[in-house]
Amino acid sequence: MSGNTNRLPYILFWACIALIGAGAVGGIALQRGESINSMWLVVAAICVYALGYRFYSAFIASKVLMLDATRATPAERFNDGRDFMPTHKWVVFGHHFAAIAGPGPLIGPTLAAQFGYLPGTLWILIGAVLGGCVQDFVTLFFSVRRDARSLGQMAKDELGVIGGSAAMLGVMMIMIILIAVLGLVVVNAMKHSPWATSTVAATIPIAVLMGIYLHHLRPGRVLEATLIGVSLLIFAVIGGGWIDENPVIRNWFDYDAQQLAVMVIFYGFAAAVLPVWLLLAPRDYLSTFMKLGTILALAIAIILLRPELKMPALTQFIDGSGPIFGGKLFPFVFITIACGAISGFHALISSGTTPKLLANEMDARFIGYGAMMMESFVAIMAMIAATVLEPGVYFAINSPAGIVGQDPAVAVATISSWGFPVSVEQMQTLAQTMGESTLFARTGGAPSLAVGMASLFAQVFGQNLLAAWYHFAIMFEALFILTTLDAGTRVARFMLQDMLGNFNIGKGKTSSYPSAILTSGIVVGAWGYFLYMGTIDPLGGINSLWPLFGIANQMLAAIALCVGTTILVKSDKLKYIWVTALPLSWLIIITTSAAWEKLFSTDIRVGFLSHASDLSDKLANGTLSADMMHKAPHLIFNDYLNASLTGLFMLITWLLLADTLRIIYCVINGKSYPQSSEVF
Repeated sequence: MSGNTNRLPYILFWACIALIGAGAVGGIALQRGESINSMWLVVAAICVYALGYRFYSAFIASKVLMLDATRATPAERFNDGRDFMPTHKWVVFGHHFAAIAGPGPLIGPTLAAQFGYLPGTLWILIGAVLGGCVQDFVTLFFSVRRDARSLGQMAKDELGVIGGSAAMLGVMMIMIILIAVLGLVVVNAMKHSPWATSTVAATIPIAVLMGIYLHHLRPGRVLEATLIGVSLLIFAVIGGGWIDENPVIRNWFDYDAQQLAVMVIFYGFAAAVLPVWLLLAPRDYLSTFMKLGTILALAIAIILLRPELKMPALTQFIDGSGPIFGGKLFPFVFITIACGAISGFHALISSGTTPKLLANEMDARFIGYGAMMMESFVAIMAMIAATVLEPGVYFAINSPAGIVGQDPAVAVATISSWGFPVSVEQMQTLAQTMGESTLFARTGGAPSLAVGMASLFAQVFGQNLLAAWYHFAIMFEALFILTTLDAGTRVARFMLQDMLGNFNIGKGKTSSYPSAILTSGIVVGAWGYFLYMGTIDPLGGINSLWPLFGIANQMLAAIALCVGTTILVKSDKLKYIWVTALPLSWLIIITTSAAWEKLFSTDIRVGFLSHASDLSDKLANGTLSADMMHKAPHLIFNDYLNASLTGLFMLITWLLLADTLRIIYCVINGKSYPQSSEVF
């Protein structure tokens, strides 16, 4: 009786959290015909995350995985002070969050807002708690139990040579697409924007200065370097405004998309071959400060202002006619929002990297499940920032000129005809207040997100600094993206070196400069091709590349869940197989559906093959403009290449699924199978 009485407040507390969360989610889902306050989304998110972490992650930790605090971790057993090193859980949490929180949770929700705020919000909340957090947690734990092995190595050990080789190939190709898309987002944010370009460019010498300061001038003086770096970043934003106002200097930073793409390609190559301490490490450090500080400031602004969401819950574009990217609500909302709900890229961080730092196996729950929840909250913040804009403004910024027209008057007429009124004067005024010459057709999601963030910041922290807030937001997004771009290029270079090493090509020479330069050149050349092709695409590049990125990323998550499901079955946890099998099944359904649509849809804005066929016919009939006549052969080839990659990703995913089902069958029926690689 006494024990039950003591538990009563605890039960009542969590019952209240559940009721509040259910009410908030219900309010979001059922609200129709009038605007809804953004605080509904914040309250729903906090309650859902609290319940998911307290109960579902605890169930997985104690019943499914059975975490053991007394078991030595790889960081303790292999402590070398360099790669393996027991680290405080809060430090590891910060490192892990900084590594997984790339631009995906910012850009994906912004693009998916073309369907309305409701579908993306529900997917972010449900997908994260039942899918993304589970994938990150399970992958991290299984890697810890296997000497911090990478996802590809675990796939090879648990599924066999065929499945493992397919997984490694898939991961490599997915990395190429991911980096190309991130580069395209940066390019679209900076094109013909001297303020944005000069500010982002300034972050490179600032990072190099910090690296030299910490490595040579004042080793160990982290606080000094931090103060210098942050101060220079703020000055870079302000200085960008001065540059933009100077009629001579502004021309030094005014470039079109193709020119910026070449610059980003050269930057990626340099970042991959330069010493880590010179550019990568200080940029990551600055990026972490910017990420946490800006998201905190955005959350404060939303809580203080409680802005109304201007975008409707559902738009007419759920039928697949959306201007930002083609495709129906199902399955494309689930691949447009990957990071923030479930992202295969996280599995690369949760295996092989973070496991080398865990000092206690029990920390896997806090870091694996908890960090993904924080990233999901970032996605909710991005959804709010995008949907508090007037819908007409949102579509004017994000719709490519190839859809709405090159002329501003034609563009606003087209957008207004959809039921989202906007005027040329309104867009001109907005561009001027943001310090831009134009905001029309700034595809990629970053500019519209920056407008939304700047509007919120200005209302709380200073309305007269709207242009500065906009370019601060652009720099913030660019730091997110470039951090992932340069780190991803380096990781892809390591992966290529390891793959070549299997054929005794350059084996054991991953640190040599000739090997680093050659493999970096191959990797950068691969993603640079897709990036450059995206810049000449009349539909903005994002239309084709972001869905391809989403499909690839979600297929990578499916690969990680295949490995996790296989290990659960081998560990006599067949009754808990649903923990990983349910999100795996959903990912197989949505990725296969999306891949099939991208391959065989007759809608030229969706299907790669139908678009290539349509463009080929127009080229043969001479109905294209002179500019498009020149670009058409490249775009046609790119469509066929994208289709081939989509088919390859689908084939690899189904191959891994078949291997997983084979192992499950063998375990249940007592057949021989590769034994668990867990280190006892």
